Amino acid sequence: MGGAQPTSEEVHDGKPPPLATAEKELDAGAQFVLKSRGSWIHCGYHLSTSIVAPALLSLPFAFGSLGWTAGILCLLIGALVTFYSYNLLSLVLEHTAQLGHRHLRFRDMANHTLGARWGKYYVGPIQFLVCYGAVVGCTLLGGQCIKATLAPPVKGKMFKGLCICYAVVLTTFFSVSISGYWAFGNLAQGLVLNNFLEDGKPLLPKWFILMTNAITILQLSAVAVVYLQPTNEILERTFADAKKGEFSARNVVPRLISRSLSVAVATTIAAMLPFFGDINALIGAFGFMPLDFVLPFVLFNATFKPSKRGLTFWVNTSIAVVFSVIGVVAAVAAVRQIILDAKTYRLFANV
Repeated sequence: MGGAQPTSEEVHDGKPPPLATAEKELDAGAQFVLKSRGSWIHCGYHLSTSIVAPALLSLPFAFGSLGWTAGILCLLIGALVTFYSYNLLSLVLEHTAQLGHRHLRFRDMANHTLGARWGKYYVGPIQFLVCYGAVVGCTLLGGQCIKATLAPPVKGKMFKGLCICYAVVLTTFFSVSISGYWAFGNLAQGLVLNNFLEDGKPLLPKWFILMTNAITILQLSAVAVVYLQPTNEILERTFADAKKGEFSARNVVPRLISRSLSVAVATTIAAMLPFFGDINALIGAFGFMPLDFVLPFVLFNATFKPSKRGLTFWVNTSIAVVFSVIGVVAAVAAVRQIILDAKTYRLFANV
């Protein structure tokens, strides 16, 4: 039936899929960084940590531009579409794993499904820039406040992890967005915590503001670690020797130097760019939009090849096309907003 999700058994005409072949020798990046030892609970933790990040503190500002009806509607649509897209990704991962191709990286899945150029020149670079940009955003927010993981078999674990994640997402995103916009209206700033100060004077007890910032910094530490993984994987693959021990001097010294430089560069960029909300918009438009709202549907259609007469194919295609257009519009708007704010702020501004 057109609207039904195909399974691995359907692709093999009801016969059990072939057993996964022995995984090829892993490079240092996959061996030392992408350790697959977790359960579905770990999956839910990592998904929740990366999605329910301090970036949601800029949602009341977005509500100020959209209003109540459009704001809540956009949140609902975003939650439904991303849950659906992540579920499609989990189906693709389960299917390829049962065929003997277990992918540890997003770009590996794109290589296998769409071709080598897609992974090398599109998915890989975008994922790296998105994740490193998120680290910059986390460092930027942290400065203001101061002043895959699944063990085989993968079947079912992604969906359970998604359920945990979206239970947290619905609670946090809606509560922060609605309460922030209800309290501050169109005056909500790019970082809603800044609304707690008026002319440098706190509107709430100092202990509450200190506690909020301390908890935000704690969350940033976990988020930054998650989003640093693609960078760490590339650094390990480039500088480490997979034949040596993970904690041998040969691998520890380059790891310490390269990761320290990576964090230092992210911190420098964050210090240069004082507008947290604008950075969020830029990362979302150029990175999260294609990776979360477009590619999963393309990968699913390319893997399972649903009938063009069925509902599944056209739903996936329509979502990919609509959000591609939205992504282009959002990218233009994000760049424009940064240009406008650049006239107000200067590099390395003390905010």
